[in-house]
Amino acid sequence: MEWLAGLYSTQPFWLWLGVGVILLGIEAMFSTEWLLWPAVSAGITAVLSAVFADMGIWVELAVFAALTVVLTLVSRRFIKKVNPDDVPDINDVQLRLIGKPARVVEPFHNGMGRVFISGSEWAAEIEGASPLVGENVIVDQVMGGRLRVSAM
Repeated sequence: MEWLAGLYSTQPFWLWLGVGVILLGIEAMFSTEWLLWPAVSAGITAVLSAVFADMGIWVELAVFAALTVVLTLVSRRFIKKVNPDDVPDINDVQLRLIGKPARVVEPFHNGMGRVFISGSEWAAEIEGASPLVGENVIVDQVMGGRLRVSAM
């Protein structure tokens, strides 16, 4: 830990820049969209620590935290204005099931049954008339591990 304190005392710019690069690398690997603004904040804090060498760790941490919060909130508002029709991730398998046909594999009793869709069986619920085994239904909603379906 002493080497880290020594690095910070001599070169806080490189420490903050390293934090930013690490956060940006994790963001690039996992595409979380949550680490982009902390990475940018770390980069800005690095520049500020180089320009204002006497800031100290507590001021730098406060600047980093404030920038992270502000940039994240501003970006969320900006993204909603620029792209109001933004839908959840197209790679979300469960959301891609909505509107697709499913085949009934177990009969519905009291509105509950099982359907087969996209290579697996799902618990399903339906309102109204219960389809027979082998008939197709349409997925209306995904609710955790259960599908809400309707007759075709």
